[in-house]
Amino acid sequence: MHTSPILALLASSILITTSLQAQSRTATSARTKTTSPVATSKLPEFSISRAEVESHTRFLASDELEGRRTGEKGNWTAARYIAEQFRLLGLKPAADQGDYLQRINFERVRAATSATLLLGKDTLHLGKELLLMTGGPTNVSGEVVYVGYGLTEEGYKDRDVKGRIVVVQGGSPEAKGPGEIFRASREKRELATKKGAAALIELYSESIPWGLVNQYFSREQIMLPTSGAEKPLTHVWLNNANNQYKQLKEAGQTVTLRTLGRPQTPVLSANVAGIIEGADPKLKNEYIILSAHFDHVGVGKQGGSPYQPSDSIFNGARDNAIGTVAMLEAAKALTLQRPSRSVLVLALTGEEVGLLGSKYYAEHPLVPLKQTVFDLNTDGAGYSDTTLISVIGLDRTGARAEIEAGAKAFGLSVLADPAPEQGLFDRSDNVNFAIKGIPSPDFAPGFKSFDEAIAKYYHQAADNPESLNFGYVLRFCQAYAHTARLIANRPTRPQWSAGDKYEPAAKALYGQE
Repeated sequence: MHTSPILALLASSILITTSLQAQSRTATSARTKTTSPVATSKLPEFSISRAEVESHTRFLASDELEGRRTGEKGNWTAARYIAEQFRLLGLKPAADQGDYLQRINFERVRAATSATLLLGKDTLHLGKELLLMTGGPTNVSGEVVYVGYGLTEEGYKDRDVKGRIVVVQGGSPEAKGPGEIFRASREKRELATKKGAAALIELYSESIPWGLVNQYFSREQIMLPTSGAEKPLTHVWLNNANNQYKQLKEAGQTVTLRTLGRPQTPVLSANVAGIIEGADPKLKNEYIILSAHFDHVGVGKQGGSPYQPSDSIFNGARDNAIGTVAMLEAAKALTLQRPSRSVLVLALTGEEVGLLGSKYYAEHPLVPLKQTVFDLNTDGAGYSDTTLISVIGLDRTGARAEIEAGAKAFGLSVLADPAPEQGLFDRSDNVNFAIKGIPSPDFAPGFKSFDEAIAKYYHQAADNPESLNFGYVLRFCQAYAHTARLIANRPTRPQWSAGDKYEPAAKALYGQE
């Protein structure tokens, strides 16, 4: 009888884990004492199987899943696979998500084909001087209203912008990397929509070259719908290099904006969430999150990088099948011997299209954010040093001792914040938890810089399971699982370093002085 490759792989994984319930009945649920090397080595994470790690990874990064792009069939297959692993492990569905799936309604936004802005005697054109971020068919003229960065109510004070064209400065005072710039832009659009603006013009003069920005937004995007909006606000970026359109900040300027818009259709994806209840009567009311994104970039032109006709699938073994498998193995180890605190195991969609799954979760949490004391995110671009774990935010998020101990137990050292010029802390899902005030480092495979060894596989079709060092992947998964246990067993919560930019959010969330 012929069996499809997907079903065969799924059956293999199920066979590997069917003994779990029998194992869990004999495992103690008491708080683990790890002062003795003998006691420590008996913890479940020390018995994680290389075969199981490899099986999970080969399925998630298989050609059959077609790059796991958010909203595509392969992404849904990955989500279902993770959900069924949660079921096998005996995780409790979070909130009312009976099937472990936190469904998210996204919008698939096609590239614009036409847009012009008439400014005085000049006509600015799509792809040259302007980009269309969002919006439907639009033909609007009128005097513009400048509101600074447009990120706060203060900018709109004493200005009635209903039905008018709003102009904002690009970026924000704090925005440095791409993630911060794009996040600020979304916040401006949301506030302008709330204020009833007819259109939004953003004066772009940020660090990312205009050519790269133009290339990115000339492709399909996946977006979260703007809250409360019947249709998306027409939002354009102008290339304001050398402040050449500074006149738009002045009163009395009139423009005409015309576009056919960016067609959009609804598309569904989901985060996957399950709970391991803590063993300590008091501490079980606090949660740590173990998060990893399971989506990748898809097939062919979706991937955004060169590819060969013979291999057009961007498998995403390193980014982020490895992290997803580490999360699954940690969940298994913590189920077999429960830690003091409760654990929310959270597989995130939409990371590659703008950290959207974590953004949605942070706005629609399945356990109270105030009771969530830590997020141990795992994501990476790849590895170039198999003696290391690289941790983004190690010295900011209050759990250095546990992270170093977790790595050391498996012969690995820890490197803090490699490639600082990349602004990596704000480029993965951990940042959406940090924004809410939750200490959230990123636990990544070992690298020291974004060098050729990383670039060889990062968002490339060559990033497939056959290229992995599974001996290292096993130790990475074990280190992540043991680190999770040590943090969940801490007698006190990890805290942000004094003066960190996310510390005020933590004080607001947790009610600290």
